[in-house]
Amino acid sequence: MLVPFVVSIAYGGQDMTAFLWSILITAAVSLALSFIKPKDKAFKTRDAFAAVAVSWLAVSLFGALPFYFSGCFGSVVDCVFESISGFTTTGATILRDIEGLPHGILFWRSFTHWIGGMGVLVFMLAVMPSMNASSINLLRAESSGPSPGRIVPRIRETARIMYLIYLAMTVVLVAALIITGLPVYDAFIHSFSTAGTGGFSNMNASVGAYGNVAAEVVITVFTFLFGVSFTLYFCLIKRNFKQAYKDQELRLYFGIVVVSIMIITFNILKMYGSFAEALRQSSFQVVTIISTTGFSTASTNTWPALSQIILILLMVTGCCAGSTGGGIKLIRVLLLLKGVRNEINKVIHPKSVKAISINDKKVDNEKMAGMAMFVVIYLAIFTVSTLIISIEGRDIVTSFTTAISALSNIGPYFDPVSHIGDYAAFTPLSKIVLSFCMLAGRLEFLPVLILFRPSVWARGKTRKMEA
Repeated sequence: MLVPFVVSIAYGGQDMTAFLWSILITAAVSLALSFIKPKDKAFKTRDAFAAVAVSWLAVSLFGALPFYFSGCFGSVVDCVFESISGFTTTGATILRDIEGLPHGILFWRSFTHWIGGMGVLVFMLAVMPSMNASSINLLRAESSGPSPGRIVPRIRETARIMYLIYLAMTVVLVAALIITGLPVYDAFIHSFSTAGTGGFSNMNASVGAYGNVAAEVVITVFTFLFGVSFTLYFCLIKRNFKQAYKDQELRLYFGIVVVSIMIITFNILKMYGSFAEALRQSSFQVVTIISTTGFSTASTNTWPALSQIILILLMVTGCCAGSTGGGIKLIRVLLLLKGVRNEINKVIHPKSVKAISINDKKVDNEKMAGMAMFVVIYLAIFTVSTLIISIEGRDIVTSFTTAISALSNIGPYFDPVSHIGDYAAFTPLSKIVLSFCMLAGRLEFLPVLILFRPSVWARGKTRKMEA
């Protein structure tokens, strides 16, 4: 919080007190917790999953303090909602007059995207002086996509490499946006949101407020790049171009983006009059949606049904595993498609045995079962959330797109009635449900759901046996 505190001072200190109180409270609680000395510092799988969920909830609550002390938000629920939306890189907001907020608060909103994009605990693994070998469980519990591994043998070095790549790409993005003509402050705001694939902006009309085609192109390119697995960037650094080129998930990602852009371009051509303008709008929206960033340059609520359906499907699938984006992840979509093809082949050739593989690596039945269970959990939470949101009288499109938006950490939703797009008018119950969905979706369900198991909190003999 020292970073936005300095920004606040630089711009007149209007919200300086909010950050000062937040820093003092956070420091006091941290100091108290530092006196707790656990006998066993090793993280077993269950411990790691529970620690990740509790840590993210704690970070979100403390991250809400500047919003609360600033007086810019209507209630505690709104503050927590905005904070969770920031750290989970969802980008959903309860604010309507964004441009009226102090510079420090706006900076903090986008900065939470950058912190949460790569992962709060991944950052801790990168900077903490001593972490044991079991820390891989923390990385596995927090990282997006199935079975994240080590880039290099030491887990701390893996975390450092990931963050260095993340930082380098962010710096390049900031410089590129400044070159396109964006003010330095605005460039940082949109770079943090782009890198974390979050979508918070300091403008009411988001990126569309600038009317800057060059800036839109830069943001489009980088939102796509931040939707790619960071493991592939390490391959490029090591000059292993062949592995990156043959990556099946990357190919699927690129193919879906290109096909979606072309379909939507021709579908909205009559609305914009020229192919170039239709291509510009469709490209920006497709990439920002599939990467789960959520920036906007146009009101997609007025687009034809075909374009809206494509965007909704992209909201569900998301981008690549191991990126800063959300959604189900394309690696799971790829595995699902290959699984369906395998079942069809078994019907045609009952005696044939063919293993499912990704990038020439076989995928065992346990991982396939885990993938299927993830999809089931996603659909179950989506269904329950949609039903609860619909209680307040929302139409069906708004209800299910807000649930998808929260679970996939996107932010925007389709509202065919009011076209407003923010969450200010939602009831506290809906905001709490959506906050849960944002956290569960960002951590891919298991770390959050495991907290509801009594055995996780068990002590003594039972806990030792389970561990």
